[in-house]
Amino acid sequence: MTKSLKNHPVRKPDNFFERVYEIVLRIPVGRVTTYGAIARFTGSPQSSRMVGWAMNASHLYSDLIPAHRVVNRNGTLTGKHHFRHPELMQELLESEGVLVKNDRVVEFKKLFWDPYKELI
Repeated sequence: MTKSLKNHPVRKPDNFFERVYEIVLRIPVGRVTTYGAIARFTGSPQSSRMVGWAMNASHLYSDLIPAHRVVNRNGTLTGKHHFRHPELMQELLESEGVLVKNDRVVEFKKLFWDPYKELI
């Protein structure tokens, strides 16, 4: 059974994964961000890999977390193998209007969502 984020504090999450999930929940439909951008916004710029671990575990926490919107610094779908099937990440992005070619977000710079610019 997955937990709901509704019962958790929105502004002061208890742990790193929860802080990551609160940021990821704010990524708009049709936009993407990076592990590094999220790590920097949490105040832990060297923690990109931990953001990846949080994305890998997000389905255990809640099906509501749009982990498919988080890609690597080049716009590559490096986390695709952690979805139910490897094509699902691309399918979810494309269902939101994000074009993906060769496992990479087309127009990545245009679609990049920076938490620092959007949440501060």
